[in-house]
Amino acid sequence: MAQIEVKVPQLSESVAEATLLSWHKRMGESVTRDENMIDIETDKVVLELPAPESGVIVQIIAADGATVVAGQVIAIIDTDATAMASPLPVTAAPVQAEAPPTPAPAAAAATGGTKGDVAMPAAAKILSEKGLSATDVAGSGKDGRVTKGDALAASAPAKAATPAAKPAAAAKPALQQVNAPTTAKLGDRPEERVPMSRLRARIAERLVESQSTNAILTTFNEVNMKPVMDLRNKYKDKFEKEHGVKLGFMSFFVKAAVAALKKYPIINASVDGTDIVYHGYFDIGIAVGSPRGLVVPILRDADQMSIADIEKKIGEFGQKAKEGKLTLDDLTGGTFSISNGGTFGSMLSTPIINPPQSAILGVHATKDRAVVENGEIVIRPMNYLAMSYDHRIIDGREAVLGLVAMKEALEDPARLLLDL
Repeated sequence: MAQIEVKVPQLSESVAEATLLSWHKRMGESVTRDENMIDIETDKVVLELPAPESGVIVQIIAADGATVVAGQVIAIIDTDATAMASPLPVTAAPVQAEAPPTPAPAAAAATGGTKGDVAMPAAAKILSEKGLSATDVAGSGKDGRVTKGDALAASAPAKAATPAAKPAAAAKPALQQVNAPTTAKLGDRPEERVPMSRLRARIAERLVESQSTNAILTTFNEVNMKPVMDLRNKYKDKFEKEHGVKLGFMSFFVKAAVAALKKYPIINASVDGTDIVYHGYFDIGIAVGSPRGLVVPILRDADQMSIADIEKKIGEFGQKAKEGKLTLDDLTGGTFSISNGGTFGSMLSTPIINPPQSAILGVHATKDRAVVENGEIVIRPMNYLAMSYDHRIIDGREAVLGLVAMKEALEDPARLLLDL
């Protein structure tokens, strides 16, 4: 018999733990090499764990909701075993493999009948604690044997439990699925309590950390988006035909941000203890909504990317976020971030810095507004920009001038081509 350990894959240096989301296979079920067995959630991404070899899952050590670390063994595959006719459901963690058929202890042995001729050793102990015998439970194992899963699912008799059984009964809730929601019955005012996902908990932790460790201040400005909109309307069809991707607005914001960061390098810097680290590269994080929460994939070396390259990469990130396919590498690093609340109709916001970065640009909905130009009231498509920055290293002067540089680049896109 060849048994293969299924281990949690190597996590990034910044990720200490992960959570098992949901097993796609059950104990006793066959699995083929490279078939996804379970989804594993870190505080950044959801990873798929492929089967290392083909065989039968004979042991599941950690169930849905369990917290695990890199290299931890969570299941055993037997490459020579035969799949069970009725695979066992994934129950609580840990679940040990059933031992080979052996006579059960006298307390749980069957005295006859068609219900479970014999209880497996692990099942016998559970049945004894519940005050049940093997004849009280329908076995799903081979030849009608009562398995541990059958014993766990069995209901105790209506009579009061013996004192010795109470401690075990009290421990049962800890064995339930960790991520199972609970609903409180409050008449016409119901409530549902759902545990945070690991990603959501990490987002909450980082936001609180950012608020408590950075001296966050936000500066605002408005930008006339008409020049960018005119340029986009003029070339969008040719652009899509040439590059196979639609010309959006985010690429202009990225280019404008890079231009400003080049002029004011402190905005692209970060704090490390008592040092200021000036980054000679421009890795721009783009905040993207996903079914699991907000994620910020990174455009690496954005200064070396064309507008077409940026649009393609943003589209790729959006699709990967939707499918839960973003990798740790996609989300690691970043020297400056852009958050586009305008996608959802936001007029104005004060974005929170993504540590260890020192600044973030908030982009909002573009709306026609009355503005004054040369003493005349005219209608222009205006967008309010907000840049939050860490006042520990970025002074108001650099922050304001940096945002003005972004505004000027957007109101005169030719500056982006001429590096002005």
